[in-house]
Amino acid sequence: MVLPVVDRVLMRAAGRPGVVAALVFGLAATVPASAAPSCAALEHADDRPLPAPAACLRRFGIASAGDAAGNDAAARRASADALFAAAKAADAAGRFDDAEAAIDCADAVLGPSADGPAREELLRQRGVLDYHRERIPQALSRFECGLQRATAREDRAAIARDLRNVGSALRRLGDYHGALAALTRSLEMQRAAGGEVQGSVYNNLADVFRDLGKSEQALRYYHDALAAFDRRGDAMNAAHVRQTLATLALDRGDVRTAQPLLESALAAYRDAGKRVYMLRAYAMLIRAALAGGDTAAARRWSADAFALADAHALPVPASLQREAARTERLTGQPAAAERRLRAAFAALSDADSDRAPLLEELAEALEAQGRHAEAFAALREAHALSERLAQARQDRQSEWLSTRFESTERERRIAVLEAERRQRILLTWLALAATLAAALAAALLLLRRRARARQHEIERQALHAAELARYRREAESLLGDRAHLQSLLDSREDALCLLDAEGQVLAANRAAVGLLAGAQDMALPVALSDLLDPADRAAFAAALERMEDAVVQRLALTGRGGRPVEARLEPWSHGDGWLVLALRPRTADEAGRSAGQAEPADQAADIGGPAPAPIDAAAPHEAFRRALVELMLAVVEAWERSTGSGRLELAEKSRIWAVNIDDGRLRARAMERYLSLAKLPQRPRWRDVLRSAYFVLGQCPLDEATRADLQVRVDAILSHTRRSALL
Repeated sequence: MVLPVVDRVLMRAAGRPGVVAALVFGLAATVPASAAPSCAALEHADDRPLPAPAACLRRFGIASAGDAAGNDAAARRASADALFAAAKAADAAGRFDDAEAAIDCADAVLGPSADGPAREELLRQRGVLDYHRERIPQALSRFECGLQRATAREDRAAIARDLRNVGSALRRLGDYHGALAALTRSLEMQRAAGGEVQGSVYNNLADVFRDLGKSEQALRYYHDALAAFDRRGDAMNAAHVRQTLATLALDRGDVRTAQPLLESALAAYRDAGKRVYMLRAYAMLIRAALAGGDTAAARRWSADAFALADAHALPVPASLQREAARTERLTGQPAAAERRLRAAFAALSDADSDRAPLLEELAEALEAQGRHAEAFAALREAHALSERLAQARQDRQSEWLSTRFESTERERRIAVLEAERRQRILLTWLALAATLAAALAAALLLLRRRARARQHEIERQALHAAELARYRREAESLLGDRAHLQSLLDSREDALCLLDAEGQVLAANRAAVGLLAGAQDMALPVALSDLLDPADRAAFAAALERMEDAVVQRLALTGRGGRPVEARLEPWSHGDGWLVLALRPRTADEAGRSAGQAEPADQAADIGGPAPAPIDAAAPHEAFRRALVELMLAVVEAWERSTGSGRLELAEKSRIWAVNIDDGRLRARAMERYLSLAKLPQRPRWRDVLRSAYFVLGQCPLDEATRADLQVRVDAILSHTRRSALL
């Protein structure tokens, strides 16, 4: 389940090494050490039979071969230590097959009955060999197994050593966070032990900081490593550190610092007879000489290096070939540099990482000869090789991650099964304990349950009584309001109805009910169009739309019972967008009168006392109308921006504006008239505009600027209405 997901993620991130590295090592940091393959399997050779102990001991010339072949454990350990030393020497010389053969021989000599430290050393030796062979994931697995065993034995010296190895492997894999954690812990353990800290720990920490681009911290730890190696008399490792310090100095252009460091390292290699290391030091000295502009010194170092290689039949490192070619190119011999580089290619495999810098130098030599097309081709080949090497490195990292995740999943399943087994046992005992506890506490629980039930019943009855009282008060309040409104209409002898802006009958006196429904009882509210003949419904709807601009309209309507009536429709004097419908029976003499004419208002609209002053009587009326339109536009804009829906949804959800079907589609025609000053009704329903603003303010997640803007506009409308004595 895990591996396909990992593979898909890595494929999507292909071509972005930084993303892949972050993914790989961020996830790998969460993998526990137990996710490594079986430590017992990692002790032995990979799919290879072990050699016969006696034969392999003779091959390596171990003097105690006869004793080691017997049953003496001390003799076997002594022979194994000698084989480990031989493996280390072969590894240092680059003879990895010989080193592996020596380790296999030590494995065969030790046998399966060897003690813990011997098995840990076997793991470490195989891990070091994997490390030098660039098989970093395999090396890390073996180092982690050694760390587990050393931790189990509480051997602090071995733990510190294995932490150093784990940190070095994690650094090579790019997990700098894990590397720093492991190396820092190793350093702290060695300091806490009171002994001298190994220079290799300082050196590995410096390598991590160098890879992270933190030069100051790297230099500090390199100097600490150099001091530690010098105190122990470890000339070789001290020379390696000096060579690294020289490399850093050359990288920053400090030739004066690099030159003595390289000469000191060369002398140490010469004294120890490390001719391969001498060739690498010569390459660095040539680079330093060229960086300082001393081509004569560069030629001298180059001649010494090749004389040493010829005298001892040593393979010439690619770095030395490159620096020698640079020397020839910079001294006016680009053709000789080209020949040298092409000869160096013959000694390298197609996938060798040293080919890329050689190809770059070849491009320089070709360009110096004026062969620009060939130089470009060489650069392109170098770039392609670098990309292939980076891809191969990424593939190795991906394989390592996949392997560790697979192992993690397997370990997780095992852990889950074990946890389930323990849980079943625990549940069995818990069930027994619960049964006993239930038997002892049954009476107490029963009493407590009954008391709680009585308390709940008392609370429920009290809550029910409170709810009933509240419902009764609200019903009485509604009935009282309706009765007051109904009494106002019943006090009039003529037939009157009070409608809202959408044509809903809010109240009607008995005369109006008789004309419209032919009965004395009519459930309210009810749509007036439902009480009219179907043929008159369109005319009534059109009249409603015109009411915001007209004062009085007369209509010839037919009630549901078929009785013709003359209807006068005019605004209610108390505002709120309500309308008064005055009805009277229509005679034959009035059949020819036109419907829908605007007339001056009479006293029918004066229900409930004198009307407030009109809002458009004063000069600022146009400013008020403009403010209404601007407020409505701001409300719609705030709604659309905060909810992502349109004005139609605002009309539906606020239940303030009617939604109509126009030409087969839904429209809020009444609200749309309030979005344009030219279309604004003569008697605008300003309270509905304010209600819309309050709805958006209360229901929408608005930012502070929008909320403040809406509130300012609302206050402006309220201020105008107060000045007009409408509130």
